[in-house]
Amino acid sequence: MMEKQMRPQFHFTARGWINDPHGITYTGGRYHAFFQYVPDSTSWSLGCSWGHASGNDLFSLTELPPALAPGDGDAGIWSGSVLVTADGSPRIFYTSVSAHNPAVGRVRTATTTDPDWVTWEKGPVVAEASPEWGAEVFRDPVIIADEDGWRMLVGAGLTDKVAAVVGFTSTDGVTWRASGLVASRPGGDREPAWSGSMWECPQIIEIDGQHALIVSVWDQDELYDVLYALGSYVNGTFTADTWGHLSYGPSPYAATTFRDSDGHPCVMFWLRGIEGDGWAGAHSLPYRIAASSNRLSLSPHPDLDLYHDDAATIGSAADILWPEHADTTLKIVHRAASVLEIAREGQQLRVSVGGHSHEVPWVGEVRVVLDGPILEISSFAGVFACPITPLAENWELVGSGLRLRRLRQHAGA
Repeated sequence: MMEKQMRPQFHFTARGWINDPHGITYTGGRYHAFFQYVPDSTSWSLGCSWGHASGNDLFSLTELPPALAPGDGDAGIWSGSVLVTADGSPRIFYTSVSAHNPAVGRVRTATTTDPDWVTWEKGPVVAEASPEWGAEVFRDPVIIADEDGWRMLVGAGLTDKVAAVVGFTSTDGVTWRASGLVASRPGGDREPAWSGSMWECPQIIEIDGQHALIVSVWDQDELYDVLYALGSYVNGTFTADTWGHLSYGPSPYAATTFRDSDGHPCVMFWLRGIEGDGWAGAHSLPYRIAASSNRLSLSPHPDLDLYHDDAATIGSAADILWPEHADTTLKIVHRAASVLEIAREGQQLRVSVGGHSHEVPWVGEVRVVLDGPILEISSFAGVFACPITPLAENWELVGSGLRLRRLRQHAGA
């Protein structure tokens, strides 16, 4: 029971069920993070709320009262984003779903005059799926700056299993006009990466002078990986040149992008299958994104460095750096038994944990973060995560050339 009660310290969790992170915003010296939330339940339900957390850095987020809850015409409040206008006023754009057809949502807004962003007032519906698109699924609005104002990107699944992003434009962020397809790809296209029949949580972000489309792959109510495409974004249309994976394994999904306090592009994922006593679901480490050689690369956000403490007892949380020149095998040993083994086999990592084996591509230095019930592995090739049995104190790291950095959460974080 003690293992089940252990919550991660460096991966955000909340009381009840959480899934998609969204609307992560740095303003006024603080981060605000929102997430799809079912309070007081460890199971997903249609009647989700918008959870809210805030903190001085990305690892000190403290849960606040939900920003939005079902009612007033919303059977459920699903994922979306936050627009901060030129005068600093925030506006939420969220997916309002109905009980009779939740697959096809509507985009509704909410505003606040509260400087702490705690209390919000719902506004009107500002966007719906155009009949000419033939959208069988429609949700997850994201707002990005455009040539003459703003563009809203919404994930869609069209007839004939076409995954798509559809767009709306606005000059003032209040009134929106449908503008058509932003990007699409048939579900039958398998190479170089299968992208399903619907894209959830679509994001377009400029990174190092290139544009990237990031999507979470959905098909027939099954959730798969997070993919990206590098290409050109011109006049509201994205054209992909290359496709690649951003996530691997059973947990990462529903990626959301944001800019950190220094303006760097970043991404965070929902981690599935992570749960404990009274909570279910977690959010990944935040990652900074870079683009080079026709690929995206991720590195854990430097805010994690604030919590390195080599004087701390080796406990359930640690950050391990695994350089390319180090041993080809990393082991965690507890009470003379190996509980985790990761072996480099060519360009693949073979991860053996909990009686399961996973293959994960790797490029460059590998980071392995242990945090209670979560194992998260990252390199320039992407992110892998899965649940693990939390480690007790006094475990041993085996392998030469590795650097173990202990983690300690500060009081009141």
